[in-house]
Amino acid sequence: MTRSAAFFDVDGTLVGKNVVDYYIYFRKQTLPYVLRPLWTAAFYATKGPYYLALDKLSRTRLNVVFYRNYAGLPAEAVRTQAHGCFEDVIRPNLFAQAPACIAQHHDAGRRTVLVTGSIDFLMQPIASFLGIQDILAPKLIEHEGRFTGDLDGPPVGEEEKARRIKAFAEAEGLDLSTSFAYGDSIADLPMLKAVGNPHVVNPDKALAQTAKQRGWPTLRWSVARNTDSPCRTQAS
Repeated sequence: MTRSAAFFDVDGTLVGKNVVDYYIYFRKQTLPYVLRPLWTAAFYATKGPYYLALDKLSRTRLNVVFYRNYAGLPAEAVRTQAHGCFEDVIRPNLFAQAPACIAQHHDAGRRTVLVTGSIDFLMQPIASFLGIQDILAPKLIEHEGRFTGDLDGPPVGEEEKARRIKAFAEAEGLDLSTSFAYGDSIADLPMLKAVGNPHVVNPDKALAQTAKQRGWPTLRWSVARNTDSPCRTQAS
């Protein structure tokens, strides 16, 4: 094993879905089948614009506010649905190039780590599927068998992502100067700046501009199997 790692954001980087899609999946399981399309449409219409605007202001703040939707949901029932969410929502929207990229890092002897604002138990199935070794993700607090809607610590976004990978690297004896990171959003910038080999995947406008200025590789990934945007796993 080398003393470096490859850190991957999940939503928008490995998968074309996000925390909103995952919550909708869980919430729909509590509804009669005939009501699910109506509830989904109403959710997007009433809350979608608010969450979109909040995300533009602060990904960290979005996570704090959004996870309040989980308040009152039965914790064990939701956890048991995590694999179903992976099969129905995450796996069909996994970018085709992601597994090969992760495999190349494994072949190079690097640790592979998910660094995400999505909840830990939901990330376990994708980590197992891709052979990811470690997960840096938040947890939902529960009380008397139900989620409270609060996280067990700071949301894993923006500066918190950088803080966590630095702490992880120190604890595991990893060299961040030879490590890699992959992200899609300007909220991933602190994490990308923390490593010697940052890569952007399908970046938003702000991150695309930053990557161009800094000369960072830009990858275009898709769920389509006939696309090709090679993963660069050689350290600079």
